[in-house]
Amino acid sequence: MNGAERPVGSESAKGEVERVELDRAGQTIARRMAESKATAPHLYLRADVDMSQAVAVRAAFSQTVADGEPLPTLNDMVTKAVALALREHPRANGAYRDGGFELYPRINIGIVVAAADSFAVPTITDADGLTLGEIASESSRLAARVRDGQITPPELAGGTFTVSNLGMFGVRSFDPVINGGQAAILGVGEVSEQAVVRDGEATSAQMMEVGLACDHRILYGAGAAAFLAGIKANLEQPDRLA
Repeated sequence: MNGAERPVGSESAKGEVERVELDRAGQTIARRMAESKATAPHLYLRADVDMSQAVAVRAAFSQTVADGEPLPTLNDMVTKAVALALREHPRANGAYRDGGFELYPRINIGIVVAAADSFAVPTITDADGLTLGEIASESSRLAARVRDGQITPPELAGGTFTVSNLGMFGVRSFDPVINGGQAAILGVGEVSEQAVVRDGEATSAQMMEVGLACDHRILYGAGAAAFLAGIKANLEQPDRLA
């Protein structure tokens, strides 16, 4: 049988297959994400957030920030808004475990940072008690350590809630996977100028879509909606973040 007559199997149809082995970190991520989707019933909620005032506040910050200090990003503002909302909704700062709830007294926000072909989730500890400037400094420091491959296990530990932002890639919205040992995760999309109607008049605003993925065993619809509304209110009234 010549080459033209040889049956085409699935492998030859795909071409020469290259197998890439995951490193230990990649294997851990794969296992934990699969466990989360298999064990936690995910409930998804979405909200549109008017970021016009937040964008204006950040622009004002750029005129006053001292040399050498990081300018708070919109994601830093999201982190602070989430931390404050978690104070008011403690069940979102917990986890379902063995037929009951664990509620965590400290509010430690994990921020998803892309690194090469993987990602890491370093933790901003006690984020609710930090200023925006302190959150900006810590998030910048942790992101740099992830990208340099210098992040340590203690810096990745202790998270009670996670924020994942893909807005910088032009992503409008997405449904993230909950990290194990947490009740929820917030997915953040891009901020873009969009047409809106206010008081019957057409205008434009800087809008951002956020998606909250919840473990439905601990966060039910009404409670999750109230928590998401708290995040939205904090961002639309950024004086609350001071």
